[in-house]
Amino acid sequence: MNIDNAVLSFAGVMVLVSVVLVWLVSPWWLLLTAFLGLNLLQAGITGFCPVAMIFKRLGVKPGTAFR
Repeated sequence: MNIDNAVLSFAGVMVLVSVVLVWLVSPWWLLLTAFLGLNLLQAGITGFCPVAMIFKRLGVKPGTAFR
């Protein structure tokens, strides 16, 4: 698994967690989904992704999008 796959998998898991929290706890958890969407949009435009930096420090091999 490279950083690109790890970032996309992490984002997907967080969106699913957010959906479950909205369903079980409160609709306010939609703010987490909105934050994730904005962060993905920002990462796509600028190439800067804090999660990718964390995965890089953890030793995940680089991909093509986040180096």
